[in-house]
Parts: sequence; structure tokens; C-alpha cells
Amino acid sequence: MITLLAFAGAIALLVVFHELGHFWVARRFGVRVLCFSLGFGKVIYRKRFASSDTEWVISAVPLGGYVKMLDEREEEVAPEDFPYAFNRKPVLQRMAIVVAGPLANFLLAIVLYWGLFMHGVPGLKPTLGDVPLGTPAAIAQMQSGEMILSINGETIPSWQELHWMLLDLALKQGEVKIEAQGVGGTHLFHLLDLSSIEAKDLDGEFLDKLGLHLYQPLVLPVIGNFAEDSVAQHAGLQQGDHILRANGAEVQRWMEVVEVIRAHPGQAVQLDVERGVATLHITVVPEAVAESGKTVGKIGAGPKVDVAAWQAMFTEVSYGPLEALTQSLRKTWETSEISLKMMGKMVMGEVSMKNLSGPLTIADYAGQSAKMGIVAYLSFMALISISLGVLNLLPIPLLDGGHLLYYVAELVKGSPVSERAMEIGQKIGIALLGTLMVFAIYNDINRFISG
Repeated sequence: MITLLAFAGAIALLVVFHELGHFWVARRFGVRVLCFSLGFGKVIYRKRFASSDTEWVISAVPLGGYVKMLDEREEEVAPEDFPYAFNRKPVLQRMAIVVAGPLANFLLAIVLYWGLFMHGVPGLKPTLGDVPLGTPAAIAQMQSGEMILSINGETIPSWQELHWMLLDLALKQGEVKIEAQGVGGTHLFHLLDLSSIEAKDLDGEFLDKLGLHLYQPLVLPVIGNFAEDSVAQHAGLQQGDHILRANGAEVQRWMEVVEVIRAHPGQAVQLDVERGVATLHITVVPEAVAESGKTVGKIGAGPKVDVAAWQAMFTEVSYGPLEALTQSLRKTWETSEISLKMMGKMVMGEVSMKNLSGPLTIADYAGQSAKMGIVAYLSFMALISISLGVLNLLPIPLLDGGHLLYYVAELVKGSPVSERAMEIGQKIGIALLGTLMVFAIYNDINRFISG
């Protein structure tokens, strides 16, 4: 229910804001707006105010909306109403009306980021964990425990910002200048070579290939909690038990225990456990669980966590009103730029179409972000608002960018594009958008099946 409500709320806000952009500019240029609809298909609610020509509508399919304007191409218009018809307006005014929708989405993202940056956005400190030998980070002499301060002179306040900036720079490749603070407080400078990053690496966690991993506090193999009625409980394990060996292999981290357990679904695993001054030998048989298309073992036990150490990893990024506005403009611009670059690489076949997400994934992310809190949810909405704005500006017939393409052609040739050309464009647009939707929904379903 949270997912459904979060998704419906996000879509409603984003669509209404987009269509209000069209509506507001159309009214400023004297165009009569006949209908403002949230959703498509069968009308389930309509309202017309006494002082307005516009009918306000809620329709059955909530995955979009539209603004219907007075237009001779769609219906007969009385001669006295010609001054209010969209098609009678100068081409530059029509272009402004069309582009106002996507611009409204960018404006919404700017406002959301502005508020978030003033309030404070939680994040993880950009501190490096293990740096594997032979990776670009190791070659650049970067070391575990360093905190990244800036990249190419741009301040890096969080790990999320580091990831985002390096993604943008990886699309350009080349070397980047990194300023860091060492464990002892000394200032360090590195040249990190991004040329090893290929387009296919952007499909996954490309930071791994660079050798950049987020620092995480050591989690010892000490049991801290159990799932109810778990295998671990029935086997006799207790809170505070320190696991020394798993199947005879010495373990020093909790994840090493997890790896052994997962690798033995339905098979006996011998654990050597330190409890007080005694060493016990306990056998567990991990429950076989299907996960991400394969079977793994689980015993229903969790580690004892040093809460203070984990809390020390977090930071909060906030700015004053003016700086927050600057940062929100920068964030919106960079996100739009990266989105366009990734779309271009998908079209060229350099990046997998698996990166394309559809309504199911968006709904899932809406629910996850809503459960994390208002800051995460508003950040999600800002990102989706930018994506909606970028998508609508693509030069595909049926989208706002397709209409802009027609009007640019009209400016060049001095007369409107023919009805025949627009019909062909509509068919092409339907085919392209239909294909994109099929890919997106297939990816959504595949993600849910594979985990």
C-alpha cells in the first residue's frame, strides 16, 4: 500500500506540474484551454468552474495527463474564436507553450533540491575502504582510510556525490585530479586515470573497476540477533557467540561466515564458537532459499554491530539559501546532462538497454524511498522530474520534443509541416515509444524475477 500511494503521489505531482507548465504559458498567450486532465482514458471525475473555459478532469489511467487546447486541426472553430486557437498563434509562441511542460519539471526539481539542500541531505562520508592492487586507484597511490575532499576542484561532501561526479567524468574519460585527506590529516593529491572505464562498465558498479570502495567498519563474526524460529536458534547458537572457524577455515569478518553459509544450502556446516571461556562445536544445516535465480543457504542470524562506528560514517550536506540554490541548479543540470549522455550511449549500443526502467521499477523505488523518509522520497521525485523533462524533450513525435521539431522545420521552411508528414511522424513516434515501453517493462519484470 505504501508503494502504491507513494507511486500515485509522485506521478500525480509530476504530471500536474508538467501540464501546468503548458497550461500557464498557453493562457499567457491567450490560448483557450478546453481540458486539463490528470490521467488518460475514461473520465472518472470532471469539474468546470463558472468563470473558466477549462474542464478539470481526473481519468482512469494515472500514468500521464494532457492539456487540450482550442485547435482547428482537432475540431471546427468558430471564426470569432480564431484569436484563441493554438494553431493560429505565432510559431515562437507555440514553441514556448510546448517547451513549458519539460521546463516546469526542471523547475520542480530545482525547487525540491533547493529545499533539500537547505534542510540537509544525509549521506555517507567519502572515505575509501580497501584499494585492490593493480586498479587505477592503486596506481594513483590512493590508500584505504583516505577521505576524498574534491575532484577537479569540485568539493565532494558525500560518497553519493563522488559516485555521481565520477560517472559524469567516466563518460568523458581521461584523468581527474583528486584531493584527499590522509588518515593522519595530511593533504594528498592524486591523478586518477578513467580511461580503463568502458561503456559496458557503466551497466554495473563501475567504481569497483577503478578500485574505489566505500569504507565500512569491521564487523566481527559475533552473533547479535536472530530471526524468529531460525535455524541458528534451533542449533543452539546464542547472542554474543564469537565464531572462530567455519568448516575448519578461520574467519575474522562476519561476511566470511555468511559466504560459507550461503555456499552450503541444506548441507551441514561445522562452526567453532567461543562462548565465554569455552569453545563449542556447533553444527548448523542452512535452510535452502531461492535468491536471484540460485539457491543459497541461510541460518537466520545477524551480527553484533558497533552502532557508534557505523553512525560515524554518516554526514549531512546542507547549505545556506543562496548556496543551496546554486547547488540545486548545478545538480539539476548535471543530472540532465548525464541522463542525455546515457540515453545517447544506449541508442548507439554502447550501454545496455537493461539500464532502461519502466513503471514497475519506478513504483518500487517510490515505495522504498517513501519508507526511508521524506528526504529520500523528495530526492527520488526530483530525479524522476528531471528524467520526465529530459524524456519529453527528445525529438520523438508525440512527445514535446517532437512538436518542437515540427516547429523548427516550420521556421526554416516558412510554412507548417504537412498533415501527411505529421501522420507519418505520429506512426513513427508510436512505434518508438511502444518499443521503449516494451523494453522498460521487460527490464522491470526481469529485475523482479532475478532480484
